[in-house]
Amino acid sequence: MATQNLVLSPGAAVDLHMHTTYSDGRWPAEQLINYLVEEKFDLVAVTDHDRVDKVAEIRELAASKGLPVLPGVEITCKWNGYMAHMLCYGFDPAQNAVQEVTEKVARMQLENTHQVHDALVSKGYTFPRETEALAEHGGKLFRPSDNITLLIEHGYAPDRMTGLRMIEQAGFVSIMADMAEAVEAAHKSNAVCLIAHPGRKESGFTFYDTELLDRLRAEIPLDGIEVYHPYHSPEAVAMYEEYVRKHNLLQSTGSDSHSHPARMPRKHRAEVSRRLLERLGVTINS
Repeated sequence: MATQNLVLSPGAAVDLHMHTTYSDGRWPAEQLINYLVEEKFDLVAVTDHDRVDKVAEIRELAASKGLPVLPGVEITCKWNGYMAHMLCYGFDPAQNAVQEVTEKVARMQLENTHQVHDALVSKGYTFPRETEALAEHGGKLFRPSDNITLLIEHGYAPDRMTGLRMIEQAGFVSIMADMAEAVEAAHKSNAVCLIAHPGRKESGFTFYDTELLDRLRAEIPLDGIEVYHPYHSPEAVAMYEEYVRKHNLLQSTGSDSHSHPARMPRKHRAEVSRRLLERLGVTINS
């Protein structure tokens, strides 16, 4: 179902940030789409990490069930040594410049994942139940965290933080796209770019306050900010809302759902992201 010329009420239920097993979500695309249809969402964006190649497939699946899906992706980026995730919306899934950027990141991440696995084996770790532990992805390594899963499942690590330290010692490195390159590719593809969850403060994430956002935007022409995110405090939401108004930016609303109990899709009112949706061809009734 096409999203161009789609008309929604101000109170229509939207969620513009979620993941499937094509990246690090827990549900396959069909299970997620079925849930969204059953829960009567009106418009969503499935934004798997660094995956553009499955966007058309997901949209077609959802269209067959009457659910419109915006083309979207979450790109793992870096800028001046800072980590950032960037949400891109509105590109043509069949012909765009974004896929080359995301495929490069995914390819390098997978290469490093295999290098880490080989290093762990050379240190004496054995994974006899590897195929079973990685059954979600056909028994094969797919993303960096799979090595953590193997360490936990085989009793070498008691938790994910310990596993992370172990794979870092084995050569794990975070591989990210250059943000300027990614934004340029997105804009060439008629997409808009918003910085995802800038208010996250967990280990590994960069907290983007207004000063850092100013520095970022002075170098890179971002289109907006994901203002509503489950990890944003009320104070952060208020700060970003004011920032968006002050600088005439787009804002988005997302659950960042990974389909486990703490991260399920959330219904946001379409009017909250009115300017973003209208930029993408969706009309919100007055």
